[in-house]
Amino acid sequence: MNESFDIYTLLFLVLAVVIFLRLRNVLGRRTGSERPPYDPYSASDAKTNGARGNQDTVVQLPRGPGTPASEAERKADIDDRLKGFGNKASALGKGLRMIIAADPGFDPKEFIAGAQTAYEMIVMAFAEGNKRSLRQLLNEDVYDGFVEAIAGREERNEQVETRFVGIDKADIIEAGVKSKSAQVTVKFVSQLITATRNKAGEVIEGDPKKVREVTDIWTFAREAASRDPNWKLVATEAAS
Repeated sequence: MNESFDIYTLLFLVLAVVIFLRLRNVLGRRTGSERPPYDPYSASDAKTNGARGNQDTVVQLPRGPGTPASEAERKADIDDRLKGFGNKASALGKGLRMIIAADPGFDPKEFIAGAQTAYEMIVMAFAEGNKRSLRQLLNEDVYDGFVEAIAGREERNEQVETRFVGIDKADIIEAGVKSKSAQVTVKFVSQLITATRNKAGEVIEGDPKKVREVTDIWTFAREAASRDPNWKLVATEAAS
């Protein structure tokens, strides 16, 4: 019984040695130069360090908005923004370039789109007597004039009916920087249906069934260095 046990024991020992040697050949031995265990929190650092060691594999990412473009790119960008707004030698072209110099983010095309929205809002707010909306869109002097006109209508018990049909044209006719204030003057040609009724409901001005063309020249301004991107109406005049 003991002899049988010793033979089986010896066979198991030989088998274990053979398995150990084969595993050693497959897995190899630790040499001290193995990669450390993967750490997901340091993976980005490892990639960064690898990129520094091999500059040929670095991919250049696009510049962020805070990275200045080259002088040539900057001039090309300004020329592109000012296409259709007068040449460099014109008074309008010079004025717009003054604004861009003071406010590099200014784009006349975007400004015109915003000015048209503001024009409609102001016209409708004035007709409705909405002083709260007007205060947000007008500077103090223009606001006081609009409020005075609204108060006069209320004293006379007059009601204004206005329907905004649309804007036919909106053109920048003047631009520049005065006392650190960027100013842009826009000529609006719009289509409105408007009528004013007295206390008895009779039409005393305008026509509630007729579309009429209205031309206004409005000047908007904002502090060029201000973080507030909003422009306010600072002057109005009717076209002659």
